[in-house]
Amino acid sequence: MHFLDQAKIFVRSGAGGPGAVSFRREKYIEYGGPDGGNGGKGGDVIFEAVHGLNTLIDFRYTQHFRAPRGKGGAGSNRTGAGGDDLVIKVPVGTQILADDEERSLLADLTKEGEKIVFLRGGDGGRGNASYKTSTNRTPRQHQKGWPGEEMYVWLRLKLLADVGLVGLPNAGKSTFINAVSNADAKVGAYAFTTLRPQLGVVSHRQREFVVADIPGLIEGAADGAGIGDRFLGHIERTKVLLHLVDCQDEDVATSYRIVRDELEAYGADLTDKPVVVALNKVDTIDAELVAALSAELEAESGRPVFALSSPSRQGLDAVLDALLERVDDSSDPQADDDEDAPAKAWSPL
Repeated sequence: MHFLDQAKIFVRSGAGGPGAVSFRREKYIEYGGPDGGNGGKGGDVIFEAVHGLNTLIDFRYTQHFRAPRGKGGAGSNRTGAGGDDLVIKVPVGTQILADDEERSLLADLTKEGEKIVFLRGGDGGRGNASYKTSTNRTPRQHQKGWPGEEMYVWLRLKLLADVGLVGLPNAGKSTFINAVSNADAKVGAYAFTTLRPQLGVVSHRQREFVVADIPGLIEGAADGAGIGDRFLGHIERTKVLLHLVDCQDEDVATSYRIVRDELEAYGADLTDKPVVVALNKVDTIDAELVAALSAELEAESGRPVFALSSPSRQGLDAVLDALLERVDDSSDPQADDDEDAPAKAWSPL
């Protein structure tokens, strides 16, 4: 299945059905009178967050969604049938954004089963029976149904995870997520093996948390270099960041600073999140060099540095312990504040 995290669609709610013009013409009824019923209400457009979806790929092939209109009224004061509601199912974590320059946030579906009535269907029109008065006993006027609402919107998917992995390309992020979870991320001895976000569920000390791996960042990613920073939206909701630095890099302090600068350039308070820093692939160098590089990286980051090797599982438990501790320490009010913040402007595909 291809991964797609943004799509533009057109949605329209149903128009209301027209009211009827009708008169009773029954034998032996002396006074017939008007009996035209009202039209039915048009269908609503409803978005629902459902389990089992993790991509917006379906919206690449189906881009127009129209709810059915209400049926017209009929004689004998019969009201027309209402149009069925149109339920559009999206992955949990989907945002609905306006099609304007600001990409203003209209709705955010962050919980499984959450539903919102996005566009309301038009009301049905009045039949001629509703116009009857003591002075207007044979009304022939009726009302057309009210039109539905329509608009173009952008859907943007932000994956829901507890921990986000960041680092330069080939820093060992995919190997880490494969070692600690059931993920099957592609691993290769070249940069940008990860081309799309990847989720993995980690079970550690009888607890579970979700890790998100995104494509690596390079210097200038905020300006579009490499794959750019468009996938950073998938770690905006995370509680903790795990920053992996390859011990084989020429200057580990510079490698750390490049990624931090790109996070700061992106915004969305990513640099304010708790961070666990790990010097990765330490099984390829001796213990003396590990200590020296760890000290250099600690001086640059101002944080404790964990020595890590995913294939040999060296230091893996210590890193997971640190992540679990910070996930537990993250406060829900802060997470709510982040979700209420304005969405960062982004560009469509």
